[in-house]
Amino acid sequence: MATLRKRSGKYFIDYRVNGKRFRKIAGKSKRIAELALKDIEVKIAKNEFGFEQKDSDLYSLFNEFLTYSKTNHSSSTQNRYRAILDNFKRFLKGHLYLTKLSQLTIKTFEDYKAYRKNDGAANKTINIELGCLRLMLNLAIKWGYAKENPVKGISMLKEDNHKKPRFLSKEECAKLLDACGQEMYPIFFTFLNTGMRKSELEYLEWKDIDFGRRKIKIRVKDNWRPKTTEREIPINQGLYDVLIKQKSNRQGTYIFHRDGKRIEPNYLRKKLMSITKKSEFPDVTKIHTLRHTFASHLVMNGVDLTTVKKLLGHSDIATTMIYSHLADEHVDKAVEKLIF
Repeated sequence: MATLRKRSGKYFIDYRVNGKRFRKIAGKSKRIAELALKDIEVKIAKNEFGFEQKDSDLYSLFNEFLTYSKTNHSSSTQNRYRAILDNFKRFLKGHLYLTKLSQLTIKTFEDYKAYRKNDGAANKTINIELGCLRLMLNLAIKWGYAKENPVKGISMLKEDNHKKPRFLSKEECAKLLDACGQEMYPIFFTFLNTGMRKSELEYLEWKDIDFGRRKIKIRVKDNWRPKTTEREIPINQGLYDVLIKQKSNRQGTYIFHRDGKRIEPNYLRKKLMSITKKSEFPDVTKIHTLRHTFASHLVMNGVDLTTVKKLLGHSDIATTMIYSHLADEHVDKAVEKLIF
């Protein structure tokens, strides 16, 4: 908004652009001053004012984005975004001339795609990274640092959405649990019987368990929030027995912990890799495989995809459809049970 003021026989126009205050002398004629005022108001409304926007230093923008993420995102998302920015910083070391936000172009991000492909990153990973960078630059526009987002014009890489998820067979599950030992058995047993995400289990507290109703509540906490929405997961008899035993050795707030403290982010994956190598299926290296195992065995036992979606906490049924081929196999076998 612009305001016309008069002082000492002269007219002045006060206005703000991107939060910064300006004052311009418009002369002694009120008519000319009013025309100048209208011109400035039009330029402000169209975001066409002739003042340069703040051209942010890239590394300053990275720090501001991480500060924003710390306030607005879960710890796992913060860590993911920090890792993505680390990749982008490594890319920038080969492009030392790129120091300012205004120097980023569509070509910059096409070069980044090629750089990450040469690193061996999967198309899905590169697309996730571009999404993070697009979010950061959209915020830069909101903050008045830029007018355009060069990532907006980037075409995403084609992903293999038909790849079937790896899951453990019943025999592999038995081998895994046999090799777990006293510390890891209740943890991996819980993953296999709930389909929880890794961070959901790491932040699981005793007050999230309703033993009377036999439900686990995945809920928002002061220091953490679920990836999608809050949900409840039923506790079957086997898991009930494991949790009751775990409760008898309770230490502190968290159900699963290390010396009463929350499990650190990489600990469970390292343990899983050690156990699966010993169990002779070393291709299983991610905790998420246990989530796939939970979902896959539900579908193979006739549970419909809508119910599986609810149990997993998927926001979109399209995500759950990666298990649809198992449902199709179940349907094919179902008709064999008909006897007339």
